[in-house]
Amino acid sequence: MDGLARFNKVVTNPIQRRYAGRIPPFAIVEHVGRKSGRQYRTPVNAFVKGDTVTVRLPYGTDRDWVRNLIAAKGGVIQRRGRRLRVTDPAVSKEGRIGVLRLKVEGPAAEQPVT
Repeated sequence: MDGLARFNKVVTNPIQRRYAGRIPPFAIVEHVGRKSGRQYRTPVNAFVKGDTVTVRLPYGTDRDWVRNLIAAKGGVIQRRGRRLRVTDPAVSKEGRIGVLRLKVEGPAAEQPVT
């Protein structure tokens, strides 16, 4: 992990977790560790269009949280005070930046955050 990514993980992410699930374009990805089984909450920038959530991956496609979502075939994204169940994670490239796309499981899956 490079220096900026490490700084964000240790310093910025804990601060962003306080508001990222409520203020767009920020969001929280809720995922479970592949090996540990531990639950994680990772702040990201997420954009929703129709039934697709798009997350840019400025630190690359090999981040643990991306691999966790792929292994679990989905997870939950907390955005605008709502929880969206997401499935079918797919990673691609747009120019030099990686992108993760997820499908939202129907409008009934959207629940207020408690």
